Amino acid sequence: MRVTAVFSVDEFSSELIPLATMPVSAGFPSPADDYAEEKLNLHELLVAHPAATFFVRAIGTSMIDAGIKSGDMLIVDRALQARDGAIVIAVVDGEMTVKRYHDRCGQLRLVADNPNQPPIQLGPESEVQVWGVVTSVIHQFQR
Repeated sequence: MRVTAVFSVDEFSSELIPLATMPVSAGFPSPADDYAEEKLNLHELLVAHPAATFFVRAIGTSMIDAGIKSGDMLIVDRALQARDGAIVIAVVDGEMTVKRYHDRCGQLRLVADNPNQPPIQLGPESEVQVWGVVTSVIHQFQR
């Protein structure tokens, strides 16, 4: 999966969106409760470190089993340290990619969440830089 665009976060974004306080059932419908409306700031919900956060658009199918589809927008936090199992944006030999970070006994690999794609083994000769940790995925059903 490749990164095709990088967007910065407007740290002063404060647009509020209506939020229904009653959760929506994903199973059987529930009877309507008292409906109340609050305001939700997506920036506050999704961005923990505004100065270190950026958005990227991902293209490809290597992370499909992680729920990341081609064209999805990823929220990436550079303030977070990559840990084993985290989904990261990495630059490998000059190309940005989205993969799962694996550190097993000092052996680093970038692994696709698609069984049809082999992992990227990182050796001492590899040029790799982890740019940040993916914290959220924005997937649109309709535009």
